[in-house]
Amino acid sequence: MKPFLVFVFLGLLSISVQAKVRLPHILSSHMVLQQQSDVTFWGWANPGEKVTIKPSWDTTVYTTQAGSGAGWQVNLKTPVAGGPYAIAIKGENNILIEDVLIGEVWVCSGQSNMEWSGDQKLKQSIDEAPKSANAAIRFFYVPKATSAFPQEDVEGRWVVCDSSSMIHFSAIGYFFGKQIQQQLGTGVGLINSNWGGTPAETWTPADVVNQNPFLANAAAQQANMQYWPVKPAIAYNAMIYPLTHYSIAGAIWYQGESNTKTSSTYELLFTSMIDAWRLAWGKQFPFYFVQIAPFKYGDPLVGALLREAQTKAASHPNTGMAVIADLVTDTNDIHPTLKKEVAFRLANLALSKTYNRLAENWESPQPQQFSFQNGEVRIMLKNAVGGLVNRGDEIPHFELAGADRQFVPATATIRGNEIVVSAKGLDKPLAVRYLFNNTAIPTLFNKNGLPLNLFRSDNW
Repeated sequence: MKPFLVFVFLGLLSISVQAKVRLPHILSSHMVLQQQSDVTFWGWANPGEKVTIKPSWDTTVYTTQAGSGAGWQVNLKTPVAGGPYAIAIKGENNILIEDVLIGEVWVCSGQSNMEWSGDQKLKQSIDEAPKSANAAIRFFYVPKATSAFPQEDVEGRWVVCDSSSMIHFSAIGYFFGKQIQQQLGTGVGLINSNWGGTPAETWTPADVVNQNPFLANAAAQQANMQYWPVKPAIAYNAMIYPLTHYSIAGAIWYQGESNTKTSSTYELLFTSMIDAWRLAWGKQFPFYFVQIAPFKYGDPLVGALLREAQTKAASHPNTGMAVIADLVTDTNDIHPTLKKEVAFRLANLALSKTYNRLAENWESPQPQQFSFQNGEVRIMLKNAVGGLVNRGDEIPHFELAGADRQFVPATATIRGNEIVVSAKGLDKPLAVRYLFNNTAIPTLFNKNGLPLNLFRSDNW
C-alpha cells in the first residue's frame, strides 16, 4: 500500500475508533446502582451520535445524543433493590453491561486506617478472606493517582466479593458493607478511594482551601512527603471527582492523623470538604466518620485537640462519628488493628440514622451541660440513657482546674445520666476535662458499649 493511502486508511480507522460509544470505567459489569434513584449514565461518542440505553429491569428505552464536545449523559430510573440485570448501550457500536445489582452504594475514603487490608498483613482480613465470598457485595478499587485538574474518568473495575478480591480491599469498608448487606438484604457496592498519609486538604477542592486564608495557611504547613501527596485537591481531582456522577447512598471516612499539627482549622476544613463533596454529587448524602484513635504523638495534646475538632464536626448536618478510643491495644501503633469493630460502629450509625433499622441511638455519650457548685462539677450527658457503666476498678482520666488553670487528677462518681467530679484541695473548680490527652483509654460506656467521648469545659 502506498504511503499516502496508508495515511488515509489509518486516519479513517482513527475516526472509526473515536466514533465508538465509550463509558467511564465505573459503568461496567458487576456494578451496583443505587436503588430507587435517578442514576446518571454518561460517556463519549462521535459528536451528534445517537446513543440508546436499555436496562432489563423495565421496558424503558433511554435516548440521548453526544454533544459537540463528544460527551453524552442521561438519567435512568432504578427500581427497588434486586438483580442481576443487564444494560444494553447502542451507538455505532454495542456495549452490554451484565450482572448489575440494584442496591446501596457507599464510598470508603480517607488515609491509611481506611486503606488497610490484608495487603498490610491485617489479621482480621486474612482470617475473614476464606469465608468472604458474597455475590451481593461488589468492590470498585480506585488506584492512587493525582491531578492538578478534575478528571472525568478513573481506572478500575467492579469485581464480585470473594477471597481474592476481599483480601486487597479496605477492611473497614468490607466489614461495613457486610453488615449493611446482612441487615438490609440488598446488594451493596463499595467504592474504595483512599491513600495512606494524606491530609484532608488533598481530598478537598482547591478553591475551598485556597480562597479561605485560614485553610490556605494551614495547608501551607503540610511538609512535602515521599509516599503521599499533600497539596490541596490533587487526590480529590483524580480519585473523587471522577466518581461524582455515580449515584451513592453515602460515604464513610477515616482520616485525621496527618492534620494533628493544624487541629485548630480541621473542623472548618473537614466540614467544608463534606459540603464540597455533597455539592459535587448534588446530594446531601450521609457522611459517617471515625474519630482518630489514641496514639503517642510528640506533643502531648495534638491528638486530643484533633479528636475535639472531629467531635465539633459531628454536629454538621447528616453526619455521625464513631468513637473508637477503647479499640486500641497499643498506643505506640498509629494503625489500630481492630478494624471489624470500627466498621461495626460505622454500620450501626448508618443502620440507625440512614436506614432506620435500629431503634437505639448508636452515638457515643458526651456532655450536654456542666454545673459548677459546692466544690463539685456535675456533668449531664446525652446518648447515655440508662446511665454509664465503668469497666475498671476506678474511673480514671478526669481532671479539674481552678483559677490557676493547673489541672489535677479528680475523682468521678456515676449518678444515673450524670457524672459528679471533685478533687481534694480544690474548693472552686472552674474547668473539667476527660480523656484530654493523646493516649488515654476510656473505661466509661453506655448500655450499647459505646465509650464516653473525650471533652473539656474550658477553651484554654
